[in-house]
Amino acid sequence: MASFLCYLMSTRLLFLIPLLHAIATNCFAARQPVLCHDDESSALLRIKQSFHWNLNSCFDPSDYPPKISSWKVEGVDTDCCSWDGVECNEETGHVIGLDLNSSCLYGSMLSNSSLFSLVHLRRLNLAYNHFNSSQIPSGFSRLSGLTYLNLSASSFSGQIPLNISELSKLTSLDLSYNFMLHLRSLQGLVQNLTRLKDLSLKYVQISSPVPEILGNLSCLRTLYLTGCGLHGEFPPGIFKLPNLQDLRVVDNPDLMGYLPEFHSSSPLKILSLAGTSFSGKLPDSIGNLNSLNALWTGKCNFSGHIPSSLGNLTQLIYLNLSRNSFVGQIPSSLSNLISLNYLDFDSCQLSGSILPSFGNLTQLKFLSLYQSFIRSSNPSSLSWLGKLTKLTFLNLYGINLTMEIPSSFANLTQLSDLNMGSTQLMGRIPSWLANLTQLTNLQLPFNKLQGSIPISIFDLKKLEHLNLYSNHLSGTVTLEMFINLKFLTTLLLSMNKISFLTKTSTNATQNKFEVLGLASCNLRHFPNFLRKQDRLQWLDLSHNNIQGQIPKWVWNTSKETLLIVNFSHNFLTGFDQHMDNFPWSQLQILDLRSNMLQALPQIPPPSTVVYLVADNMLQGEVSPLICKLSSLHSLDLSNNKFRGTLPHCLSSIKEVQDSWFHIEFDWKIILLGYVSGLIIGVVVGNVVTEKMQCWFVRT
Repeated sequence: MASFLCYLMSTRLLFLIPLLHAIATNCFAARQPVLCHDDESSALLRIKQSFHWNLNSCFDPSDYPPKISSWKVEGVDTDCCSWDGVECNEETGHVIGLDLNSSCLYGSMLSNSSLFSLVHLRRLNLAYNHFNSSQIPSGFSRLSGLTYLNLSASSFSGQIPLNISELSKLTSLDLSYNFMLHLRSLQGLVQNLTRLKDLSLKYVQISSPVPEILGNLSCLRTLYLTGCGLHGEFPPGIFKLPNLQDLRVVDNPDLMGYLPEFHSSSPLKILSLAGTSFSGKLPDSIGNLNSLNALWTGKCNFSGHIPSSLGNLTQLIYLNLSRNSFVGQIPSSLSNLISLNYLDFDSCQLSGSILPSFGNLTQLKFLSLYQSFIRSSNPSSLSWLGKLTKLTFLNLYGINLTMEIPSSFANLTQLSDLNMGSTQLMGRIPSWLANLTQLTNLQLPFNKLQGSIPISIFDLKKLEHLNLYSNHLSGTVTLEMFINLKFLTTLLLSMNKISFLTKTSTNATQNKFEVLGLASCNLRHFPNFLRKQDRLQWLDLSHNNIQGQIPKWVWNTSKETLLIVNFSHNFLTGFDQHMDNFPWSQLQILDLRSNMLQALPQIPPPSTVVYLVADNMLQGEVSPLICKLSSLHSLDLSNNKFRGTLPHCLSSIKEVQDSWFHIEFDWKIILLGYVSGLIIGVVVGNVVTEKMQCWFVRT
């Protein structure tokens, strides 16, 4: 009996052995990864060979060496599925994802690229490479399985091929930051892309109306059409897309539209319309956008009162209502927005005062009330600002404060930018400003500040811009005081009662100034430290007592960078070296009025926009070469000793009696624009007007 049982057991084991072997074999096989296909591996290597890649072609040096540098067919990691940036299907081994973002690739993308043989691709990212201004090849339409395509910031140019619209499975398309890329028809591009969730065409030149069809893309979550040259009426239906969370149509100045009524079901988190021609009122229903994190409507044409319902948007982090035509007071309800980091009312027509309850906005880092009509004359009325201890940027320019600098500002130790220009400030500059050790930009121009500049100011070691223009400051300032301000590039002390003293040494400062204003600072000679200045853009030494000839070395100062030179209202008699031409190649404004000059180089550089030499002792004939200055908008040659015939371009111009006052007034405007960071050509163009006018000739 026992032998029978043993026989039975052994028989069963014989049957089980093959079964166990099969199971073990299958388990082992399941653990083996599927290798990539040879043809796809070869295609990837051909892609690698078709482009140059070196450190110079990287957007960021930290991206080097690029991902493709590790691609190889010898040694370890010969399976392309293990290569950096390559993703394969685990079951089939086909390449389904290729991420070559920021891979330092340089060269043209050709229509026969091996890229288009990777027909199983689902995700493709070629952003931040340099494809040498080549066109986007039509071959992308062969990658019909793509759901994600990112070609942003890759130096493509020309027309976007409309067969991109054949990629009907796309859920994300990003062609942004290809500044030379054009799109003939936005409607033609998106009409078949009904699954799109994310569409970004920032700075692609579309130059057409926004098609109504975008309002049918019900899956859309993000829509970026910044700087596309759009015009016409923005379809209001887009605001009602059921899944839209992020809408940005910034910097399309000819794009018109209005805001519709909003419902609480809207998932909008970011609404950015800045720099468009949207108009009308902000609807009260905007307070229904419960998920809104950012509202940017700066530089639009909105009007009316700011709705108090904005105070319902408690998730709001960024609020920019600047440069519109809003009226009335700032609603007190905005003090409920305790998550705000950014609040900008720049250049609105608001009135009244800000309530102390705004001290609740303790998360604010940026606050601008620039040139609003808000008034305050009691320092305690601004004490709430001292509670905003996270502020890094505070701009109160143009508000009528009529007070001393509030002592509560001493709490704002994180401030890097403080602008209280033209606020009717009185009293002295407080020494506690030195406690604001993070300050890089201190702007206090056009006020009534008195006394001397406190020594403690010169301990602000991070300071880059110091503007005390046009106050009632007095005392003596020496160049050596600035020795610790190694980052200072802007210094404006003009139009005070300060005496600026310099020693003969040229090594007193290591600063490389870009903007330097020492007008009315009791200078008696050209400061020697200017010899080493090679980055100046603005140089104002007017209204001083500088006498004699202009030294030769002055003409070598910042020859390639100077845009504005003002030596007017001194006692200059000439030049210690004869010159046929002024040396500053980029010069746009030259003011030499009210000196004792007897001769000048024939004409200023061709770039000159404003040329003022009135009230000197200039003799001889006016050079006919003056007519070749095609950029010139304002010329004042009056009150000199010119003789002979006027050049033909001047002979028909009538005398203008009020020219002197006109240009004096404009200097303030030009200064404001320049130190605000505007392009000088734009500033001058706006000040002197767009037409060639004011050719002042009174001899």
